Amino acid sequence: MILSRRFLLAAGLAAPFLRPARAQGAHRVRIVHVNDFHSRHEPVARATGAACRADDPCLGGAARLAGAIGQARAGAAASGRGVVAIDAGDQFMGSLFYTHHRGAAELAVMKAWGCEAMTLGNHEFDNGPEVLARFAAGADFPILAANIDARAEPLLAGRFRPWWEARRGGARIAIVGVTTPETPALSSPGRNLRFTDPAEAVARAVADIRATGPATVVVLSHLGLGADRRLAERVAGIDVIAGGHSHTLLAAEPDADGPSPLLVDGRDRTVRIVQTGAYGRFLGMLDLDLAADGRIVATGGGCAPVGAAFAEDARVAAMVAEFARPLEETRRRPVGMLAGALSNTDCRRGECALGNLVTEAMLARIPGAEIAVTNGGGLRAGLPGGQVTYGDVLTVLPFGNTIAVMGLRGADVLAALEAGLAQGAGTAGRFPQVAGIRFAWDPTAPPGSRVRHAEVAQGAAFVPLDPARVYRVVTNDFMRRGGDGYVAFRDRALDPYDTGPVLDETVADAIASGRSVTQLDGRIAVAR
Repeated sequence: MILSRRFLLAAGLAAPFLRPARAQGAHRVRIVHVNDFHSRHEPVARATGAACRADDPCLGGAARLAGAIGQARAGAAASGRGVVAIDAGDQFMGSLFYTHHRGAAELAVMKAWGCEAMTLGNHEFDNGPEVLARFAAGADFPILAANIDARAEPLLAGRFRPWWEARRGGARIAIVGVTTPETPALSSPGRNLRFTDPAEAVARAVADIRATGPATVVVLSHLGLGADRRLAERVAGIDVIAGGHSHTLLAAEPDADGPSPLLVDGRDRTVRIVQTGAYGRFLGMLDLDLAADGRIVATGGGCAPVGAAFAEDARVAAMVAEFARPLEETRRRPVGMLAGALSNTDCRRGECALGNLVTEAMLARIPGAEIAVTNGGGLRAGLPGGQVTYGDVLTVLPFGNTIAVMGLRGADVLAALEAGLAQGAGTAGRFPQVAGIRFAWDPTAPPGSRVRHAEVAQGAAFVPLDPARVYRVVTNDFMRRGGDGYVAFRDRALDPYDTGPVLDETVADAIASGRSVTQLDGRIAVAR
């Protein structure tokens, strides 16, 4: 049996599957994998990854994730499987734990659950090479980055390696790490790092690995599912891709994006792709039966929700509690001054100064962004006049949302605005607050035809919204996934990226700059 009965009951999984092949497996291993944890050391809502709410079951948290990993190891050992535990990146950014401790909490927890290899996500570079260098210096596991040339960056030179191997269950498991080459546009890696083509880097690593004997090749990827599929099809010799970046849940769950593993026909073999969503809500376990030459002859395992059925790891729970102690000080930290109080009272009805502050901050934070839209109901409180603290900002924006970026045609921008106005004004949390665009709407018109005209900023002027043109649009990750009825963001987005800068930090930085926009300017008007 691939998983112990105790583990299956705790994980809430169906009986594990095996895909038999003609050969008999000579070695048996389990790949335990996580990705895109994003500093979520406390449990989060299952559906959104935001702060826990009474109406949304909670999953994850560092202590429960560590407990689940420990149980996965024990179940594998009981069934005679060797284990390799790996992380596909984006440990950094997403909560006050990272804001305050800058990676120290993530490193301590990873060491506690026994991470054996990690690749880098783009968010590992959010605060420049200095922060990542401190993290790398303290890591007792290899950091794999086959497509990053760090030789010109003194802080990181020699800190990464292209691949690493482990001997488990009699098998040789070789793990290659790759990071999205879009990192310089998504984060702040500095000028000295060079990000190269992932496929070429993986091909070189596979050639090196296979030149030294039989192996099972696992690519630890922070590229996203689409890029992982292309990699599987393009590069020979890959057995497994344990992915991240796209926050894709591959699992036997009703809300999953696909099965685990996802099978792709590669150039010389079938490639298994796995990914666990994000925020520590699920734990991946891929069981492999391997031939003597390293080829996969059968697969099993699955992706388990990290819920209450798993016991918390007491040591990690104590560790998280200790890291949490100074966070109250962070909440009290002054971030800047406002000339007057900003209420959220009118943010579900029309233009509000608080909405202008938030959307202008979003627009300014993303290079090249042209239009920003956020939901008025997501602004949960107002801000005081005078000194504003980080806690005040968190009260306004308590959900841990990130800025999402996408291309969107003008016609779809208009459809999104119509969706935001479909319930009218007053109680609708979806009411759009905007920057970079202005519009007039008729609340008496039928839903879907309420926008009378819309114009987009072009320098100091405004020009009519062009239905055919693709605009660079920013919103929050909840809305980009179709939340609050914004299905155009979900279904019509071009090259979307949902895990940009954290929204509360973006707004705090805008207030701290002293240049935040707090006045009304008529960007949302009622048509007469």
